[in-house]
Amino acid sequence: MDNVYWSWDASTADGGNPSILAIGDSWFWFPLPGGSLINQLGKLVNADHYILAVGNNGAEAFDYVEGKYRKDVRRQLGLHGPSLSAVFISGGGNDFAGFNDLRPMLNDDCSQATTPEQCFRPGNDARTLEWLMTKTADSHRALIGQIMASVPPAAKIVLHNYDYAQPTGKGPFGGNSGWLKPALDDAQVPTALQADCIRYLIDRMTTKLRVLTAIDPNRVFLVESAGTLTPQDWVNELHPKESGFKKIARQKWLPVLTAIGLT
Repeated sequence: MDNVYWSWDASTADGGNPSILAIGDSWFWFPLPGGSLINQLGKLVNADHYILAVGNNGAEAFDYVEGKYRKDVRRQLGLHGPSLSAVFISGGGNDFAGFNDLRPMLNDDCSQATTPEQCFRPGNDARTLEWLMTKTADSHRALIGQIMASVPPAAKIVLHNYDYAQPTGKGPFGGNSGWLKPALDDAQVPTALQADCIRYLIDRMTTKLRVLTAIDPNRVFLVESAGTLTPQDWVNELHPKESGFKKIARQKWLPVLTAIGLT
């Protein structure tokens, strides 16, 4: 799409002045044919809006405020903040996606578990589910604060909660190198319970994101897209096909974008 840029240099070369900043991970940056969610959102917003993406594949929520994309986020907010109509945020999925992220949160042996809750280590010490969810929510809260300090009072902030990822073991280029199933298998989570464990994670994250909208209900919005896709809509464990991204954009994002005046 001509109104979507993944490079500030490219946007300035085209004379585009971003009115929407999209701070995100692979759901905004997915490089395979069909593109990402941002490709679909670019088709929905008014033609006079330019979207500039910040972040990259694999980005975690922490990266936007204290990690590798901190400087770029601050730079773009400094350059374009006063003229922004909205900021889209995609973060949190990579915080638990990956063997080294997910496996520590699971119990050593989940073979006898009958509910998702029984698979996760209790408490809120380091590397537990509660610790991760709090850390991710704190990163979102800090990012929202930076955005609000940089953009006009009328600018909107839109979060989203992905969808219920599929622990199939299918990686980015096929094969058996996924982000979720290896950790679930290592923890001996029963196959019939693995999808429910991921659903439990997404639902816990959604609860945290809902709380963030209370910062300012007139400015902070949450697109609740979990539950939109079928298993056939996914190209691998974490990413929808082009048709899946299109479904989420049109069914879940469009009503929100329309309500805040971007379509």
